[in-house]
Amino acid sequence: MLAKYPVLDLSISTGKSSEFVDTILRLGAARSSAYVCFANVHMLVEAQRDPEFRQVLDNAAIVSPDGSPVAAAVGWFNDTKQERVAGMDLLPALLEEAAKRGQSVYFYGTTQTILDAMVARAKRELPALRIAGIHSPPFRPLTPEEDAAEVAAINAADPDLVFVALGCPRQERWMAAHQGRIRACMLGVGQAFPVYAGLEQRLPQWARRLWLEWAYRLWLEPRRLWKRYLVTNSHFVYLMTRHTLANMGKGRRVSV
Repeated sequence: MLAKYPVLDLSISTGKSSEFVDTILRLGAARSSAYVCFANVHMLVEAQRDPEFRQVLDNAAIVSPDGSPVAAAVGWFNDTKQERVAGMDLLPALLEEAAKRGQSVYFYGTTQTILDAMVARAKRELPALRIAGIHSPPFRPLTPEEDAAEVAAINAADPDLVFVALGCPRQERWMAAHQGRIRACMLGVGQAFPVYAGLEQRLPQWARRLWLEWAYRLWLEPRRLWKRYLVTNSHFVYLMTRHTLANMGKGRRVSV
């Protein structure tokens, strides 16, 4: 498995993107009922505020450094160079490698329009990819009967990987609740669905290197995301500073 290092006392998985791809596909091939979280600043702050959500992250097989600040914190405070491993980048990489290995995938969440566009792109670019199924659940809590039917449908399709896009933290809670019930490796990739579908643009590489993705998404959806990015990002800086100073005061090497 991938080595993990602490960031704000949460264990973040480390390694090259290719190592993440290989590890995830091996979890899928083993039909391991495991799940993968892609940790950004918002997710880490939520884990500090909510012990139940913190447990969700602690139980994940892989917690990828999705956000640039998270990857930077891993590298800076643990003497190990770590690149950002974002869900938006890993989704197409996993689909490409799954097609090569003959493994199957399932897309769960978001809207039917987005799912159809994803399937169309995958069939066009990766004709060998086995798409076991797709499903857009209703935007409301499911009844126990509905949930059981969806679990049965996913298991009947028998995918190696289940990509989940329900939004954070709903998708992470959903994966944790279905661990042991769904016989596949589940990945909470959220915003990667509309980007892969070609229905939402992503910033160019140079802007991503400057950590500007949050500003771009805030510009697109200011009413929904202003609190997440302005308030949550500030709280993350506060938590990092407090943790760093606390360790310095104890005369120890900082391990954030």
